[in-house]
Amino acid sequence: MRPTRLLVLVSAVALVATGCTSGDGSSESASSRGSGGTPAAPGSSSPGASSPGASTPGASSAAPSATTDSAPGSASSPGNSQSSATSSNGCADRIVARLTPDQRVGQLVMVGLQAGSPASSVTSVVREHNVGNVLYLGGWEGNDLVSRTSAELQRAVGPESTGGLRLLVAADQEGGAVWQLRDPSTPRLPPAVEQGRAAPAQRQAYGRQVGSLLDKVGVNVNLAPVADTVPTSIGEANQPIGRHGRQYGSDPAAVGPAVQDLVRGMHAGGVATTLKHFPGLGRVTGNTDFTAEGTDDSVATRSDPYLGPFRQGIQAGSELVMMSSARYPKIDADNQAVFSRTMITDVLRGQLGFGGVVITDDLNAKALSGVPVGERATRFVAAGGDILLTGRAADAGPMTQALLARSSTDPAFAKQVDAAVRRVVGLKVARGLAPCS
Repeated sequence: MRPTRLLVLVSAVALVATGCTSGDGSSESASSRGSGGTPAAPGSSSPGASSPGASTPGASSAAPSATTDSAPGSASSPGNSQSSATSSNGCADRIVARLTPDQRVGQLVMVGLQAGSPASSVTSVVREHNVGNVLYLGGWEGNDLVSRTSAELQRAVGPESTGGLRLLVAADQEGGAVWQLRDPSTPRLPPAVEQGRAAPAQRQAYGRQVGSLLDKVGVNVNLAPVADTVPTSIGEANQPIGRHGRQYGSDPAAVGPAVQDLVRGMHAGGVATTLKHFPGLGRVTGNTDFTAEGTDDSVATRSDPYLGPFRQGIQAGSELVMMSSARYPKIDADNQAVFSRTMITDVLRGQLGFGGVVITDDLNAKALSGVPVGERATRFVAAGGDILLTGRAADAGPMTQALLARSSTDPAFAKQVDAAVRRVVGLKVARGLAPCS
């Protein structure tokens, strides 16, 4: 997503919290791009990880614990047993079972709240369409304003709207040009290209700084870090990433450790993380938010070294992965990554072992304009995805209605919807956002 407009156990449900947690009652385009508002770097995803020391939702069982510290709303401490993981699965299953069909599909939607807009412009959508997730877009000024807005957003949840589940509230906070929440007291981090040259301890400190900032203003998911590698042969000609220095380097062997450091640091600060933009935007020249031209990566394969940083981010415990809207013909000749079952289910979930939440980049992207809004929703979930990110809140209705309509006539698709809802609710359980009674 472009920054100006605006994101375990290997199992079907990817839940890792140690039992039922009690909770309180970018996108670029919209997500990565930081949809709308003040300039941010195009192509950024707007756009989650367990808290420090927690077991790591969205990672394989072999993945190391993210950090050794604890954080607000964190999941349980390291060393969770199989029985405790089973207990957490049961918690999420019980929550999903009591949700209405409307509430279930609403958990699969994240809508953007543009800077300068009142929270009511989104809380009305939360209540009307049971939407379960919100993204800050466009360059918000002032930590106090964001804190008050986050509290107002969470007050919109209730038994009738979200079944009592609190919202995932996300932001694009990478550093450099992509810095959606701004305050004079919190200077922004340097761009990722500079972070990548820092020592590991400094990178983790950067991540902790960002995580702590977001946690204090009521944001529980950062749509970062960028795991894309931009080769030097393309450099700034890469519009979504390289032009704005959003990459940690030009060699995946260097990008991977930086991604891990940032994931662990953000976890220590108290927020979930999102790896973006799978399987990588580093080799394209066009920005999918604005064009379909130049958005094919004709090099990437299933054994691409550029997948390495994503794998390492998963091993570090990132709970979310954001899909690219570009095309990768050597992996799937027929579908953009966001609609590709080969890419999401076979490569990301199967080959890389990711069991967590898969989120789209902003579905308002120009590269997707030929696909009707409702079909964007059903194709993504059918491919194995979970959260539909849209900077245009009005799209929540068509998206949820399309999911409900197909679920009512397609039992196999209905099962995919339920599996996606369990993954999202599982993340909320781990983050202390889903009360389990």
